[in-house]
Amino acid sequence: MFRTHTDLPDSIPVLSRGRHRNPRKGACFMEFASYLAGERWSDHPSCTHPLLAELARQVNDCTSDAQRSKLTPLIPSVIGLTSDDIRVDARIVLRCGQLALPVVAAERQSALAVSVLMANRVLADLDGRSRDSLEEQSAWVLEQVPEAARWAYRFTRATGQYPKGFRRHAAPTAVGCAVAGIAKACVPDPDQLLRELLTAAILDVTELCGPDGRPRDPDGRQTATTTMAPRNR
Repeated sequence: MFRTHTDLPDSIPVLSRGRHRNPRKGACFMEFASYLAGERWSDHPSCTHPLLAELARQVNDCTSDAQRSKLTPLIPSVIGLTSDDIRVDARIVLRCGQLALPVVAAERQSALAVSVLMANRVLADLDGRSRDSLEEQSAWVLEQVPEAARWAYRFTRATGQYPKGFRRHAAPTAVGCAVAGIAKACVPDPDQLLRELLTAAILDVTELCGPDGRPRDPDGRQTATTTMAPRNR
């Protein structure tokens, strides 16, 4: 079961939107993580998977000022969660698409439906399954947006998808679309939904990564790492 950490120092930066020059000016989620990890002050620390860090920054910036402090207990939980395996990127994208698709505005649904199909395709290739196979949750969420799903199926069948392109472009775009869509969605508490998204993604990455940072296969065994070039910052 996922547990957040609360053993924070007595004197800590205050979470706020955007980048900050030093802790006295405040901190975004990942700057705070770099502070706790003992790294150089940065919103792109090496202690966290790049796409998970991107999700954390986006959630930090899209959460309201009144609710942003509720993200603080999650910060220590991202420290040490990193891997070169593209399976991690695919799982984060799936989590974003699956949670956001039922609530975002129609103009964002097609892009998110494509991201769900692409992430499923990446995982299917890694698992040796047919590219057309869908995980149960992905199939369900696409059924909730039938028009967007039909368009996404046509689009993905007409285009190729390569792991490098998925990691560099499709995955961060999907994360940004999901977070912005949730923040602007007509739901009672978008801040809570954003926290749930980040919490669930942290849990997904935690479950994937073994003790040495290498992801595990669906049976819980450590897999060989599928390494791609690092994404440009």
